Amino acid sequence: MPNVVYKVEAYNTAKHSENRIHDDTVARRFGFTGGLVPGVDVYAYMTHPPVARWGRAWLDHGTAECRFGKPVYDGERATVTPTDAGEGMALLVESQGVVCATGSAVLPPSQPAPDLAAWAVPPVPPEERPAADATSLAEGRLLGVRPVHVTAEFAAKYYQDVRETEALYVRESLVHPGLILRLCNWALTHNVALGPWIHVGSKVANFSAGRVGETLSVRAVVARNYEHKGHLFVDLDALVVADDARPLARIAHTAIYRPRQVLEG
Repeated sequence: MPNVVYKVEAYNTAKHSENRIHDDTVARRFGFTGGLVPGVDVYAYMTHPPVARWGRAWLDHGTAECRFGKPVYDGERATVTPTDAGEGMALLVESQGVVCATGSAVLPPSQPAPDLAAWAVPPVPPEERPAADATSLAEGRLLGVRPVHVTAEFAAKYYQDVRETEALYVRESLVHPGLILRLCNWALTHNVALGPWIHVGSKVANFSAGRVGETLSVRAVVARNYEHKGHLFVDLDALVVADDARPLARIAHTAIYRPRQVLEG
């Protein structure tokens, strides 16, 4: 099947979230023209071409990478252009004439899922979260989330929020891969108190498609905490799990948890 160019009217699902980088006023202080559409939602747009090409198989054992360079803004048209690259496809996201994100998707042979027993179960997220810093996000710290039960209503709202038009999800009652990636954001926000912060990229290896009706959780560990160009970064190594029994995806997730503008301010 040929590659499919995908066009979508971007929607900022996080206007009222705790992360004020998605708020128009706060984002402008950081040099943006308005609130940023979350990177996990831009990734959701990016997954449309590989699913259109490979179908359920990509959700079951495909891989992807995404890197976010420029913002996608609420209400603007985003175009995801796939091109053949090696054994898979390169992905380019453009909006307002600007390259906003790059990435790739591949359908490799099916691989065994990680051994769940080898992944420690994180503690329950605290009621009072410490500030995000080198101690609360120390390398080796385990991070979990408050599990989310994916009801049919929850899934339907998510499909609508990310403007998904692929019929496979409804037809087979599947969890969207963008929601699976969003759990990595929750591994941060459920455990530490953050100011404005930015998801900058992820690498995803799928092992099984999530199903509506399952309860999703994540077992994450802080792989790195470091400074780069004045920003404070955190890298997570995360395993998203369905019903505490079935690994769905392993994700390397990178975020700026404290931008240099905050440090300088």
